[in-house]
Amino acid sequence: MALSFLLVIFSLLLSFARAGTRVYNFTVGWVLANPDGQLDRPTIGINGQWPLPRIEATVGDRVIVNVKNDLGNQSTSLHFHGLYMNGTTHMDGVGGVTQCPIPPGSSFQYDFNITQAGTYWYHSHVSSQYPDGLRGPLVIHDPESPYADLYDEELVLTLSDWYHASMSDLVKKFMSVTNPTGAEPGKFTWFQYTDPFSALMNDTQNLKISIKPGRTYFLRIINMAAFAAQYFWIEGHTFRIIEVDGIYHEPAEASMLYLTAGQRYGVLLTTLNETDSNYAIVGSMDQDLFDQIPPGLNPNVTSFLVYDESKPVPTPKEIESFEPFDDMHLVPTDGEEPYEDPDLVVQLDVVMDNLGDGANYAFFSGITYVQPKVPSLYTALTTGDLAADPTVYGVNTQPHVLGHNDIIEIVLNNRDDGKHPFHLHGHAFQAVVRSNESAGDYDSALVLNGTVQLPRQPMKRDTLLVRPNGHAVMRFRSDNPGVWLFHCHIEWHVESGLIMTFVESPLTLQRTISIPADHLSACTATDPAWPTAGNAAGRTESLLDLSDAPKPPAPLPDGFTTKGIVAMAFSILAGLLGTGVVAWYGMSEMADLAREQERVSVAEEAENAPDTDTDTDAQVLSRTNTEASQSTPLLGVHDRAEQYR
Repeated sequence: MALSFLLVIFSLLLSFARAGTRVYNFTVGWVLANPDGQLDRPTIGINGQWPLPRIEATVGDRVIVNVKNDLGNQSTSLHFHGLYMNGTTHMDGVGGVTQCPIPPGSSFQYDFNITQAGTYWYHSHVSSQYPDGLRGPLVIHDPESPYADLYDEELVLTLSDWYHASMSDLVKKFMSVTNPTGAEPGKFTWFQYTDPFSALMNDTQNLKISIKPGRTYFLRIINMAAFAAQYFWIEGHTFRIIEVDGIYHEPAEASMLYLTAGQRYGVLLTTLNETDSNYAIVGSMDQDLFDQIPPGLNPNVTSFLVYDESKPVPTPKEIESFEPFDDMHLVPTDGEEPYEDPDLVVQLDVVMDNLGDGANYAFFSGITYVQPKVPSLYTALTTGDLAADPTVYGVNTQPHVLGHNDIIEIVLNNRDDGKHPFHLHGHAFQAVVRSNESAGDYDSALVLNGTVQLPRQPMKRDTLLVRPNGHAVMRFRSDNPGVWLFHCHIEWHVESGLIMTFVESPLTLQRTISIPADHLSACTATDPAWPTAGNAAGRTESLLDLSDAPKPPAPLPDGFTTKGIVAMAFSILAGLLGTGVVAWYGMSEMADLAREQERVSVAEEAENAPDTDTDTDAQVLSRTNTEASQSTPLLGVHDRAEQYR
């Protein structure tokens, strides 16, 4: 007993000795970048550079990130994707939820402790900003990793999609009556834009990675995309999956991965003993996400494992089909069985539809997210006992108030034709059910009668793919007081409202969280200032009165459908084009008539002129008729004159 106690004390002292403070000073501003070699475009960099620096720490460290916003024209924030932020929900970095956005010219400090290991990333969580460049890798090292003795070196690879137009311009077009079907930029969207975009690896293309033969690398792969999932493989090699979204799993052999936006994998890659060839590393965007392939799009990005720099790099081979590893087969090393008897079941039915402004919105069970006037965390901290009443957060944040240490089940019915990656802040979840495409809504009776078998030890992660017209069931334990979003990680769907809010143990938050002064200063420095207290409508009295809370556009009038809007939009477009053609044609005809009248007048003068001037007048007439034949080759002089009689 005494020996065991001493070992625990020694372990704690050792961890304290290892712990340190990592400080990052980031000035966020505009730079020019051209990662795909096609276009220089304004990009959001840090400290005058892009790609962005990697944030690294070790389990037990304290991390401080000092952010100065030098963008000049945009507010910003930093979210640390996948970190639970235990005890520091106010550091989660979500503008309008856990903080006010950082306005231009202001500074802001993120300060949190690292309690988990794994592969993560950081990005802006304000106004669909991160695809403009504000995203980078975040790696947490683990001296106690169960796989620490199985690899020699670490490598980090990021995948992403790259837009040539700015997000502010693209979002205006995306959330518009001119895009009633909600087609994402990068798809062929009938008349307004076909933004060509590229796939990137480590924010470039044709990257060469020098490796040594017969060694094992811990390869961390992160998809930082706004939209496109990617298939990933290395020609001539397989690898062993040991981590997904920061969670250790039992090793699983794979030759191809599928990573949605927001997902991460950690794999062990053992290199070959022979060095007579180099090999392609391939990322390929999932074209099933696209309605139509944009002109000029190359869906693939290629890098290379270089065994011998004197040898050429290969051309990637064509493959007949994509057959990625199914992550539902993974087994966590913690051996945890499915959580049973949920205390709360949250059913979310995904639908994309139009509202009264004609734009296409995304809905969870009939509700599209609208940002409140007061960040939801600040509402939880300033509304007293009513913080436990979801009403104060506003219906359009879709709030669910959770008790402490409850088992929460999310039933996700995807009634949309597209794939969606769903991400939970503040937690990882057990993925207990995921259907095939077109399986329809989840039926719990199939689990109860044994038709659907739950995995004995369900895979865990924080971002999960849900297939078109299919369903998924996720479970987690509410053991982390805070305000946490659950949302689709396709950035266009975030913009269109596919978000809901978990408010976890709000009365505990009131006793344990204190908002730093620089966080509150970000609110008051904004014009107009953000309220920092009260309900979603900004009221500090009559807290259940949400009449002034932000709302979405009104519903469509009865009888209007998406098809009807598309038809109307095309009709309007056709009418405008038709009017333009008629106007252009009419102006052209009137100009031709004026020229014809001039020619008739010249001809009459020529007939009445003296003989001595006949040749000159004939030359004038010849020149006029020559001009007429050049400008209107299908109609002669007399034909044109007859047309206007």
